[in-house]
Amino acid sequence: MLKKVFTAPDPGRVRLRFAARAVLGIALAVAGCGLAGASLPGAVVGGLAALLALFTVTDPTVRGQALTTALLPAVGLPVLAAAAALHDLPVARDLAFAAVVGAGVYARRWGPRGHSLGVFGFMTFFVAQFLHATPARLPEMYGAVLLSLAAAAAVRFGAWCYEHRLPPTPVPTPPAGAGLARVTTRQAVQATAGAGFALVVGHLVSGDRWYWAVGATWWVFVNTVSRGETLVRGFRRVLGTVLGIGLGLLVAVPVSGSPLPTAVLVAACVFGIFYTAAVSYTWMMLCVTLLAELLYGLLGVLSPGLLALRLTETGVGALGAALAVLLVLPVTTHAVTDGWIQRALRCVHACTAEAAARLAGTEGADPAPRVAELEQLLGRVRLSVAPLVHPLHPMRGRKERARTVLALLDDCAREVRGLVAVAADPEASHDARLTAACQRVEAAVEALTGGGAVPARAEGPHAVEGALAHLHELERALADLATPLGAPSRSRLVGA
Repeated sequence: MLKKVFTAPDPGRVRLRFAARAVLGIALAVAGCGLAGASLPGAVVGGLAALLALFTVTDPTVRGQALTTALLPAVGLPVLAAAAALHDLPVARDLAFAAVVGAGVYARRWGPRGHSLGVFGFMTFFVAQFLHATPARLPEMYGAVLLSLAAAAAVRFGAWCYEHRLPPTPVPTPPAGAGLARVTTRQAVQATAGAGFALVVGHLVSGDRWYWAVGATWWVFVNTVSRGETLVRGFRRVLGTVLGIGLGLLVAVPVSGSPLPTAVLVAACVFGIFYTAAVSYTWMMLCVTLLAELLYGLLGVLSPGLLALRLTETGVGALGAALAVLLVLPVTTHAVTDGWIQRALRCVHACTAEAAARLAGTEGADPAPRVAELEQLLGRVRLSVAPLVHPLHPMRGRKERARTVLALLDDCAREVRGLVAVAADPEASHDARLTAACQRVEAAVEALTGGGAVPARAEGPHAVEGALAHLHELERALADLATPLGAPSRSRLVGA
């Protein structure tokens, strides 16, 4: 876990800037709420709104991000009003919460914007339970949300908009479909069923903190598609919670209620959430758990018993998610994995073609956006294959094949990045051998994605010039992929 976080590549220090900007934006939001006279619950609502605006808004363009941020109140404020109005009507409140869960997951069919709005709506209802919001508190909470979103937007789109200097980030879309064949529809049904289980059992465990179980179920479903991904995410959530509770006993309990050390630790937790999110869900959950403990310390209710209750409710929520993905409209891991791997391979070919065109002097040829897309797709492949390479996976053969596929895809990505770097050199010139090598790469990708025979890598002495060296290594990786992805099952790593 330590190695995964602290040695993970961070091209352009994007993760570092992402985390540092979040600390600045949330600090500005909370300070603004304080200067406006908001109470501690109001500041908590404002800080959460700023965190979500900076964390969940992931549109590929800056303009799209700004529009999504502007739309957040249109979803969050009505949901907050509904949660406050139903505060004293438990049955209606629980049914409304389940409906918010289902709608929030279903909204992912509209891409990153739908995902962001769905998360914001859910978390608004959740924080209303966290703070026992009533209609009398709505004006203060509305003001805190609007002020904090404005502060977050001022930092993100004004003071520190580093995305202006980056190419638009492509966002891989989930597999298409209609009706129950659409993954987002199936997940909406699963999440609602899991949340229903978490609601019932969570109430049996605690009449006051039952919403923790629903929150655990919700977050297990975020950014997952298959049942394998969801089960692994549930395991990592529980593990991160356990580690966070252990750290909380050493850190949060001793400083409970002390403003200055709590503020410093909260800032560290926010930084950790944003910095680790892309590489380790366990680490992110550790930071989230510690952050929650520090907030409960400020509210004066933190105790070892409360931490034990949080762990129990998290386990209930993870169990609800696991039962839902196993029993309700399951989405198999091998089908999802197959789709993401084939899309990654096609992107490898597109990157190679763009780089070759750039070397040939074609005007407008730019492989950089394709490389960014490949990185996104490889992230999805890793997430999809994670259940197969998990230490608890019992089938060693499938685990080894999955690891081989990941290693070879990483080899492909590395050689593509090298090829693109060579193509960016203005001194690079066209070589007829590049055309032949690119044609072999194209044939290999078509064979891997279409089930045909992968052509053998060209033998004999190879030139060591930059572009050709990368293309030859790319050929090697694609040829080696023919074994774990070969006929008849192609990339069905978990097939029968």
